[in-house]
Amino acid sequence: MAGIKTNAMRLLDSQKVPYHVFTYDSKDGKNDGVSVAEKIKKDPGVVFKTLVAQGSTRNLFVFIVQVEDELDLKKAAKAAGEKKMEMLPVKDLQKHTGYIRGGCSPLGMKKQYPTIIDLKAETLEQMIVSAGKIGFQVELAPKDLQSLTHAVFADVRK
Repeated sequence: MAGIKTNAMRLLDSQKVPYHVFTYDSKDGKNDGVSVAEKIKKDPGVVFKTLVAQGSTRNLFVFIVQVEDELDLKKAAKAAGEKKMEMLPVKDLQKHTGYIRGGCSPLGMKKQYPTIIDLKAETLEQMIVSAGKIGFQVELAPKDLQSLTHAVFADVRK
């Protein structure tokens, strides 16, 4: 596992953004956010999942919410300026982002999509997101994630 660099880590390195990598064993198949938080011994309140949704205009959007929270599609649509929002089918995730479910990072996607980080992250010193590969997470400052992804903060959770 040592020496592995994901696209997300390479992006952080190239922009000289400080981050910390957490690794966990994914062989048990428990790769949901809450299980990952337990495995890396972190409060689920600082661990975030990356969700990709499609608006009524067919444009894609990236939403970053705490692992214990659920994305509110109505709030997400409003924050994105769309009439409605629906989750991108898992089968389409890799084609659009370059990442697979459970290893989708908001950093280093094939294309930069409009990104919205839930408001809960704004007050945190550090937050943890996927590093772009199952078994890897990166911890960084929310303002750094916002800067790298050109994200906005908005209330998008249920």
